[in-house]
Amino acid sequence: MNWLRARRRGGFIEQTIDALHAAMESAMYAENTARASGFLQRMDPRVKVAGLFAFILVAARETRLWKMAAILLLAVVLAAGSRISIRVLAARVWLGTFPFAAAIALPALFLTPGEVIWRMPGIHWPVTSQGLTSAARLILRVDAAATLAMLVVFTTPWMHVLKALRAFRVPVVLVVILGMTCRYILLLLETAHEMFESRKSRTVGEMTDAERRRMAIGSVGVLLGRTLQLSGDVYLAMQARGFRGEVYVLDDFDMKAWDWVALLSFLSLAGVAVWLGR
Repeated sequence: MNWLRARRRGGFIEQTIDALHAAMESAMYAENTARASGFLQRMDPRVKVAGLFAFILVAARETRLWKMAAILLLAVVLAAGSRISIRVLAARVWLGTFPFAAAIALPALFLTPGEVIWRMPGIHWPVTSQGLTSAARLILRVDAAATLAMLVVFTTPWMHVLKALRAFRVPVVLVVILGMTCRYILLLLETAHEMFESRKSRTVGEMTDAERRRMAIGSVGVLLGRTLQLSGDVYLAMQARGFRGEVYVLDDFDMKAWDWVALLSFLSLAGVAVWLGR
């Protein structure tokens, strides 16, 4: 019992450090995967942005379940060919998107008129076949779009993604926001991790519940203050280094024959999917 109590009392700092460490590992995983030798990694970043975004648009406008399931299956196949396991997709994409989409789709089960196939025990709310189809459509659409978007991030260095966006004339303001957000999040994670590591090294013995609450509230306040300061520091540092929204990298984009074939294949498949949905 004392062991459980000690573990419970000492869990706040340890769990926070573990969560921050996992977040930094996730960012490092994306960078390492982007430099691996896989199917999508060999493509020009502009091809990936254009091709996968075309499929995202198709998934957003599609209404047939089997087509959305086919797009999701295609995304899984592309991930497997790019050395991204289904376990990674499930843990870092679907685990976050499914509860969100399911919470939004849940009312459709009861509010959509149609053929009643089941009633909730006790409250007798009707679940209709049309409502079930609408909920499944929304969940598949969100999962397919999120998976395709994450494939771009997992298979392309972040600066190359930003440069590819500018190649398609994405506004400079949006590129600046995305670039600052990425740098800011990484620096904030590092700052928070160092803060909790130093707090843990200075903690001797067990803390009471009141001390743990004071520490949690104090940590939130300190982190908020550092967050406000860090946002300004990141912006000034990027400005001092000449960043004005245009992304410059050492590797120039060069469309090869394979890239043109891949681009035509992506756009052709997306066009066929739109044509079949008429």
